[in-house]
Amino acid sequence: MTTKPLPITEELHEYLIAHGAPPDALVNELAEETLALLPKDAHMQVAPEQAALLTFLTRLVGARQAVEVGTFTGLSALSIARGLPADGRLTCFDISEKFTDIARRYWTRAGVDDRIELRIGPAGETLRELPHEPYLDFAFIDADKVGYPVYWAELVPRMRPGGLIAVDNVLRGGRVLAPQDAADRAIAAFNDEIMSDVRVERVMLPVADGLTLARRC
Repeated sequence: MTTKPLPITEELHEYLIAHGAPPDALVNELAEETLALLPKDAHMQVAPEQAALLTFLTRLVGARQAVEVGTFTGLSALSIARGLPADGRLTCFDISEKFTDIARRYWTRAGVDDRIELRIGPAGETLRELPHEPYLDFAFIDADKVGYPVYWAELVPRMRPGGLIAVDNVLRGGRVLAPQDAADRAIAAFNDEIMSDVRVERVMLPVADGLTLARRC
């Protein structure tokens, strides 16, 4: 099979963003504040092209009910909420009041705070509070990597047919080929595990640190 590997240089990355959906002033400000306040953790924020893709996918599936596991300072949630209709609902799960306090400020400024419900606590437990019927249109997983199988197990049965799950960091900087720590090993095992999940059809994309899209059958 012919492959088309393409090294993404910094210049090419800037071109890619500029010719897609460039971040607006509010998104840029959120990214800058996150980097300034949390320099060691800022890498947890989604890349600008991911933010644009989340909005695009939310609109593409016509999502009205969405879930996010792992909110950090709120860029991914902001992006999903912007793709929802005015009466849409995004339920976010995170464990940090510190990080999500930043998120709340930007959701309010963006005018989407009325679409977002934030639940603080271990997602492996709080996800179980969601309705058990298949009602979700869109879900985004971007939290602790060891927890991915638990989040997947809770979310897949709650996705409606045709609903979409996006899973971040599935390449771990390429370390899935030679895992170096517990998170790497967890993601490598998770990637193998969901290949046999007949409830979904999936594709893995080299977006940022790797993004798996799974459509509920």
